Amino acid sequence: MLAASEVILTTNPCQTCGACCANFRVSFYWGEADDAPGGIVPAQLTEKISPQLRCMKGTASKPVRCVALEGEVGKRVSCSIYPQRPSPCREFDVLEADGSPNPRCAALRAQLLPS
Repeated sequence: MLAASEVILTTNPCQTCGACCANFRVSFYWGEADDAPGGIVPAQLTEKISPQLRCMKGTASKPVRCVALEGEVGKRVSCSIYPQRPSPCREFDVLEADGSPNPRCAALRAQLLPS
């Protein structure tokens, strides 16, 4: 049996989940948007939270669903701006740096995708 750090994912489990995109407010520094020098996140898909922060549209209030999320949560999903996604999305992963499962990801999956 392989240790958690030795598991090789052959498919991305995020593409059959999307729970994080339907649960968290995705807020980030305004300079990540493409209307700022060097920004890459499409500004038209964001909204202002404060002078320093923006969030992805659809994530500021309940029910949460990021505007960039395509598909059906728990079935088949994708991010329409994956290469331009903001830092919170880049930093949230199904696995921790040591290869162990991300406990926040597992909790969301259990909450939104009961078996």
